[in-house]
Amino acid sequence: MSPGAEQAPGLPRSVLADTVLERLTLLYPTAADPVRARSAAAYMKHVAPFLGIPTPRRRALSRSVLAGTARPAEPDCAAIALRCWALPEREYQYFAVDYLRRHVAHCSSGFVPVLRRLVTTVPWWDTVDLLAAHVAGPLVAADPELRRTMDEWIEDDDLWIVRTVLLHQLRFKEATDARRLFAYCLRRADHPDLFIRKAIGWCLREYAKTDPEAVRDFVDGARDRLAPLSVREATKHL
Repeated sequence: MSPGAEQAPGLPRSVLADTVLERLTLLYPTAADPVRARSAAAYMKHVAPFLGIPTPRRRALSRSVLAGTARPAEPDCAAIALRCWALPEREYQYFAVDYLRRHVAHCSSGFVPVLRRLVTTVPWWDTVDLLAAHVAGPLVAADPELRRTMDEWIEDDDLWIVRTVLLHQLRFKEATDARRLFAYCLRRADHPDLFIRKAIGWCLREYAKTDPEAVRDFVDGARDRLAPLSVREATKHL
């Protein structure tokens, strides 16, 4: 087993994760590019080191990593994601996000504590936004009881948890809970962080593709409470 694939203390045990991590930590470094890695790290404000693998090449390597592997159960998804998050280079976390996007249907509401750990560990928009739309969103859609969890998370002090709530309905379209969406936007409208103000505008702009009149009416009625950035983002295509 390669050193990076060793079972870290406190992480779930999974034979599938053992196989995937061993292959992953052998294959990904073969495509490392130090020059590209420095550029990627700088672009992402040095939130994490990078191997410097372009996305098409990385995903081709991922297909090799996963060739012939079994369909995961929820504990396997948790083990693979958490063990990727324990590795330093960002591409391993991208692998985990892609894997969860593909297999989120095998996860239940019991996966939420893992999701929270992923969102709040080495957080930046590149992983959080995908986890919000492609993991949190499908989990809530599959179990409406999780809307109560979103109601709790919108009050959180962690800006990345708040951003996850705001963005989790991005792909819901007609199934969007508009009452909650608008309430969440108002609840955090005075948040000082750019990432929250922009997320408010983004989720409203996305829902405007489905119900532009509802978004227009909401923004008109809340213009004195929403940050100018949120209003600009929300109404960009109205």
